[in-house]
Amino acid sequence: MKILAIIPAYNEQDCIEQTVRSLVSTCPNIDYLVVNDGSTDATREICEQRGIRHVNLSINSGLACGFQTGMKYALRHGYDAAVQFDADGQHLPEYIPAMADAMAEHNADIVIASRVLAGENLTGARGAGSRLISLLIRLTSGVRLTDPTSGMRLYNRHMLDLFAHGRDLTPEPDTVALIARKGGKVVEVPALMQERQGGKSYLDLPHVVRYMSRICSSILFLQWFR
Repeated sequence: MKILAIIPAYNEQDCIEQTVRSLVSTCPNIDYLVVNDGSTDATREICEQRGIRHVNLSINSGLACGFQTGMKYALRHGYDAAVQFDADGQHLPEYIPAMADAMAEHNADIVIASRVLAGENLTGARGAGSRLISLLIRLTSGVRLTDPTSGMRLYNRHMLDLFAHGRDLTPEPDTVALIARKGGKVVEVPALMQERQGGKSYLDLPHVVRYMSRICSSILFLQWFR
């Protein structure tokens, strides 16, 4: 399976080099592409100086645009699958082969790396939000997911085409819910993750509240018109 790791990066100067180094050393047979989403720090300069394969978006366009850029690249260059991989060092590359095995075994469209299956107890607002989203996905699609907010997901070639050309698809749980409801095969594998290895997370309380409102509204109402 020819896999591309798509690494959206916005102001990740503290993490990007180590993230790529870890991915390459652990999974040398997996290609990668850093999508520099209009960073205002030294992310671009680090990529250029270290020879990190990347593309630059002229302005900060958001995760959806950055991810679609990577999916278009994967589709045009003949990849069989693409894995969504965080630039901040939270995702561990050693789980990618198990995700690829699960995709092949189950003929899955999406494979999610689940922290819950690996034994982690998601706590606080994030944990409560994840459980609520799991419930909404089960109610609307019948699919049981333990960690729908995990950002480490592997997509097959059909999904590459779908995301590359779709106008309203984002790498978020509401799109996973939509694909599951329309008959897409979504499975999970256990995977541990680590804390952000540097930089600053944008997920403060106001962002979490807005995120949950948008995702839950999309799963409950908007997806029926998509």
